[in-house]
Amino acid sequence: MADKVTIAVDAMGGDDAPSVVLDGVAQALAADEGLHVVLCGPADVAEPFAAAHERCEARATTEVIGMGEHPAEAVRKKKDSSIVVGCRLVKEGEAQGFFSAGSTGACLAAGTLVMGRIKGVARPALATVIPSPVRPVVMCDVGANADCKPSYLVQFAQMATIYAEKIVGIERPRAALLNIGEEEAKGSQFAQEAHALLREQLPNFAGNAEGGDILAATYDVIVTDGFTGNVCLKTIEGTSKTLFKTLKGIMMKTPLTKLGALAIKGGLKELMAQVSPDTYGGAPLLGVKGACIVGHGSSNAYAVKNGVLTTAGVVRAGVSEIIAQTVAAGASSATME
Repeated sequence: MADKVTIAVDAMGGDDAPSVVLDGVAQALAADEGLHVVLCGPADVAEPFAAAHERCEARATTEVIGMGEHPAEAVRKKKDSSIVVGCRLVKEGEAQGFFSAGSTGACLAAGTLVMGRIKGVARPALATVIPSPVRPVVMCDVGANADCKPSYLVQFAQMATIYAEKIVGIERPRAALLNIGEEEAKGSQFAQEAHALLREQLPNFAGNAEGGDILAATYDVIVTDGFTGNVCLKTIEGTSKTLFKTLKGIMMKTPLTKLGALAIKGGLKELMAQVSPDTYGGAPLLGVKGACIVGHGSSNAYAVKNGVLTTAGVVRAGVSEIIAQTVAAGASSATME
């Protein structure tokens, strides 16, 4: 039986909340006997669901942060919102992790301001598992820090390496810096400085990665600034959706192509599952005290289920504690030098 873990969940997060969130939470509870959920949301949503499900309790909230609101301002003003309350539960020890498919900006702000940064972490960073058909690839940062110093990327790589190993299950992950060429002298001054620091401070650093290396899974961890990472991620997701939509149109065009589609239906389903972002359910905010997973706004019940289960997995694997130890060890080494 899995160790007991309590996860706070934002009932109002996502385009189709609360219905898909409730369905996803129910599926997660059924899949994990050690999982306890604190459902944060309006009383008329959270309380009936909690009453009907074992290992779930309601935490009534009176406010919701919308997708279009200014993240930091909303977090400061709406202290009784489902996002802020969920993060506060982690800070106060009533939960060990938080999951939301709501406003990414608000989750980042609440995770950082309410849950708090791990001591020594300069900037918490958002990581994600790139939907590669070859094997999983972890990219960090993908949107939390648009403006970065080269030194930040060292911590991003350290944190993403821990996530890749402990949660994704990649043994001895190889990390690379996203750049415009393989040679260490390539790229901007920022990229060259980051390369030098990574080579010096990151034992698993394998050099520069180009854009074509991402889906090819040449490396296990790709590190970059949040601006570049976010553009890269959305380009990959958009390309994937467009290709599958176009392919479907071609296959449904004539009776003959429909027959061909039936012949490869199983293979296509397998490929779609491999490249689906729903498999992991969300992106972890690494560097905060506790587990914080941010799901996609368009998450379905399957994605919510996996997001909640991934949050529980991050807690059980002690990812935050390992990051704290790694950062502390790095600071200690720097002091001795």
